[in-house]
Formats: sequence, structure tokens, C-alpha cells
Amino acid sequence: MLRPTRSPNDLTRQTRRAALPFRIFCHVLGLVLCSTALTVYFASHSIGAVVVTTLTSSLLLQLAYFASVLFLIWRSSCAGRAGQRAEHLDSCKDLGSQQPDHDEVTSESADLLQSQILAISLLLP
Repeated sequence: MLRPTRSPNDLTRQTRRAALPFRIFCHVLGLVLCSTALTVYFASHSIGAVVVTTLTSSLLLQLAYFASVLFLIWRSSCAGRAGQRAEHLDSCKDLGSQQPDHDEVTSESADLLQSQILAISLLLP
């Protein structure tokens, strides 16, 4: 049974719906940094500590953002590979064929490699 595929436009619309608007992101980021700065200032009464802590929290937020982007890329690549495997299995079931054994695949690869080596050796003087 073939699964319906999504068009790129469907995925773009879904991503836009799920994405956080940039303006809201900037407001939340400013709120977090200001609340951190105010908390540190009232706790220590030191401008130097406020600057260092605010820069440190900004750096940690950037690292968390970068890690989350890497995680999303990894997750989408895993989902893509799983979808390709599922499509391959479905096509094998639809055709009534079986998946090749690992030994068959390696012997076919070895035969192909031998024929390529033979063709290269015939082309070289």
C-alpha cells in the first residue's frame, strides 16, 4: 500500500505554523536577559557581576539554540531515512519480492568490483 506523500508546500506551511515568530522570540530573549540582569543586580549590587552574568546567560542561550538546531537536523535525517526504508519495504511487498540477503548483496558487489577492475586493466596499456 502506497503512503500519500507530502508536497514541499505542505511542509513549508506546517513549519510556518509551528515556528515562533521572530518578534516574539526577540521579546522573550530580552525578557530573560533583563530578568537575569535585575536579579543579579539586586542580589549582588555589582554592575560588573551583572555584565558578566548577562553575557554568560546570553552565551548559554546561544549554545542551547545551536544544540536544538543540530538535534532537529539529526531527527529530520533519521525520519527521512526511516521513510525511505518504509517506501522500499512497501515497494518490495507490492512487487511480491523479498529483500536480498546480505550475502547476495556482498557477492553482487564483489562481482561488480571485479568487473570494474578488469575494465580498468584493459583500458590501461
